[in-house]
Amino acid sequence: MRNAFIDELVTAAAADPRVALVVGDLGFSVVEPFATRFPDRFINAGVAEQDLMGLAAGLASEGFHPFVYSIANFPLFRCAEQIRNDVDYHELPVTVVAVGGGLSYGALGYSHHAVQDYGLIRLMPNMLIAAPGDPAEVRACMRYLMAHPQPSYLRLGKAGEPLVHEAIPDIAPGRWVPVREGTGTATLLTTGATLALGRAWLERPEFAGFSLHTLPLWGLRHKGSQPAQVSRWTHVLTIEDHLADAGFGSWLAEACSGQVSGTRLEVRALSHEIFGKVGDQHTLNALGGLR
Repeated sequence: MRNAFIDELVTAAAADPRVALVVGDLGFSVVEPFATRFPDRFINAGVAEQDLMGLAAGLASEGFHPFVYSIANFPLFRCAEQIRNDVDYHELPVTVVAVGGGLSYGALGYSHHAVQDYGLIRLMPNMLIAAPGDPAEVRACMRYLMAHPQPSYLRLGKAGEPLVHEAIPDIAPGRWVPVREGTGTATLLTTGATLALGRAWLERPEFAGFSLHTLPLWGLRHKGSQPAQVSRWTHVLTIEDHLADAGFGSWLAEACSGQVSGTRLEVRALSHEIFGKVGDQHTLNALGGLR
């Protein structure tokens, strides 16, 4: 996903002089294609996330579209107030890019585990969450964000994620993207890097006949489009590499509360068992219930 991101960003920057990249003293061996080609639009703000986000808001207020790139929680929790007050409330076109979503950096310890990020960012009224499921969805999200600059949060995995889509999908906020059509009236609905997991689960007997959808663009403003989509199914099972509390499934349940009947909503997310644990992504996902 990181490589698809930087490839799309370089292409966008070549066409649009307003695109800038701001990093928090990391991303090396990923960001060089941008930094080398556009040195006047590349800023290393150092390990100072509050300053980094304020700097990005200032750039955006002067007409730029800055992408703020850092690892998992760093460009989010360390500067939550600056995101809310400076970026979101002013509706500035800053894209916060969190690499290592979920438990991608599981072996680096829980300071690097991004399993509560949806819970924070989905409280921001103007923030669009972009959680692509594979490199093709990364490209689709980047093209959407370039065409519709706004406060946004791009949650990436790390590298080596399998390609699920055969082509770059057509996406829009709040709209489910069909991945595989089943024979029944139930569907899996994923967001973020659990798309590959959802595809694998279709091979299990308990999910025979299920369809598979993904929702890469969502957020507080896009709850209204969910009840009609959920109502088409008798069973919707959401999958996410985030805590169940305040996560994607919780968001969908809130969106449908009191408006949908006859559909069973079920959430598969990470349990509290992962707190304080260290291990590779596959091991921690399994420990948390995503197996």
